[in-house]
Amino acid sequence: MTDTSQHALWNGPAGEAWVEAQRILDQMFAPLATHLLEAIPPGDDLHVLDVGCGTGAVALAIAGQLGPQGRVTGVDISAPMIALARERAQRAGLAVDFIVADAQQHAFAPGSLDRIVSRFGVMFFDDPVQAFGQLQRAAKRGGELQALAWRRPDENAFMTTAERAAAPWLQLPPRSPGAPGQFAFADQARVEQMLSDGGWEDIEVLPLDVVCRIDRADLATYVALLGPVGSALRAPDLDGATRTQVLEAVMAAFAPFIEGDAVTFTAACWEVRARAW
Repeated sequence: MTDTSQHALWNGPAGEAWVEAQRILDQMFAPLATHLLEAIPPGDDLHVLDVGCGTGAVALAIAGQLGPQGRVTGVDISAPMIALARERAQRAGLAVDFIVADAQQHAFAPGSLDRIVSRFGVMFFDDPVQAFGQLQRAAKRGGELQALAWRRPDENAFMTTAERAAAPWLQLPPRSPGAPGQFAFADQARVEQMLSDGGWEDIEVLPLDVVCRIDRADLATYVALLGPVGSALRAPDLDGATRTQVLEAVMAAFAPFIEGDAVTFTAACWEVRARAW
């Protein structure tokens, strides 16, 4: 069944925060979008599905590269993010079909997809085996899956800096290994097994390290909006003094990642590849 907690999260504060931070996140993860785009030959007339498409950056980039008969569908559980994605597609003059749905449950046309991609969108399923099975049935014979997911938290210091720095002031929810969320796919063997159980073949789960950056001027906004700390800082019952202390401590903790006018870090990911037969 659909994970109602994820639905509430991404249709509430988290989804709204991602909409507000769209420009920053697009810049941060642009190299990963480029990596997914490089696997699609320009001008191909493919039907591509972007799972967990968010505000649409990857889907729009792919749509701009496909041939005249190509088709891109973006699916996400977050209505606020899909609304922005649709606006962006309209402004760009790109015919992308964005749908608000849980890809774990959605009835995609069987055998209709040439390629399924995802940039950090597959880690939030409450039943990943069911989700990958649903996607496998939607793929054509020989259809390819290419998804990017985070490796372990200890390999992604940038992504855990804020919560470590804020720990003296905030009671943040613990990260449960394997639970839906950012690091749900940290265990390589588990990811391989989930894909196999979902009916995929030719499975590869390979390490991918990509240098990402945002402007230094955007760091405070990033901290205040996103992740567990951003959620806590937006809580209406948090007093102003504590909020100020947390922001100061967290901003100071990011100092090792600051180089001139940029904040730079390495995203330690898994590149998940598989084929439907």
